[in-house]
Amino acid sequence: MPARILHLSDLHAGTREDPRVERAVASLVERVEPELVVASGDLTHRGRPDQHQRAARFLRGLGLPLVVIPGNHDIPRSFPRRFTRTFAEFERHWQTTEPVYRSERLHVVGLNSVRPWRHQSGGLRQGQLDAAARLFAEAHDGALRVAVLHHHLIGAPWRTRKKPVARRNHVLGSLVDAGAELILAGHIHQSAVSERREFEVTHGGEHGVTVAIAPGLGQPRPRRRGEARGLHVYEAADHVVHVQTYVWREDDWGLTAERTFPRGRRPLSIEKP
Repeated sequence: MPARILHLSDLHAGTREDPRVERAVASLVERVEPELVVASGDLTHRGRPDQHQRAARFLRGLGLPLVVIPGNHDIPRSFPRRFTRTFAEFERHWQTTEPVYRSERLHVVGLNSVRPWRHQSGGLRQGQLDAAARLFAEAHDGALRVAVLHHHLIGAPWRTRKKPVARRNHVLGSLVDAGAELILAGHIHQSAVSERREFEVTHGGEHGVTVAIAPGLGQPRPRRRGEARGLHVYEAADHVVHVQTYVWREDDWGLTAERTFPRGRRPLSIEKP
């Protein structure tokens, strides 16, 4: 049976929640039967305790294992709490900002890219990247190795002022070299998916790495063009990773795109006409 992940990002609890959206997520979970739900940050809009509580209640209500990391909206806006108690409220609900999920089919490493002195852009320290490499080395043979951070690593289809993770080339290269096969993020409220050999010159024999940015589940600026409401579902088989993009269609999720990327060192097979 293939491993499936439901990827949510940018819930922005505390804005204009739509109960229909939350019910439809639960319905989609029943239909696609993911092993794991990943939430890649910005659970809240202003980092307030009531917003953290609401987001946690919704995510836990899905009834599945969770990998949840913070986004730049999940820390206090006021001083000095932004620096003295940066992740206190987040950790009250989730215990850690860098969770790890292990199973025979999935090995998922959460990375906290939020930096309180940067409102939009984030970063990863070398120690975090080194720790991710050690964790990926512990994965079961055949398990899909997944890295999750909030700040995006590939560009947005529409214009955005949001900056990607600092030292993007180094971060992406380090995760690829560490053995990550799927790298997930959010932050820009737009879907973007690419495979390393679409943007990196390779010489043959390199393992496939799919980089995916999920659209936002919440919609804090509904009249701003270039921000989608949607989510991703990933399915990993032995030699491929399937990516499905669902977008909100007024009363339910609509499948708007399906893409398949190679996993491992072989290219996709070419179908004969």
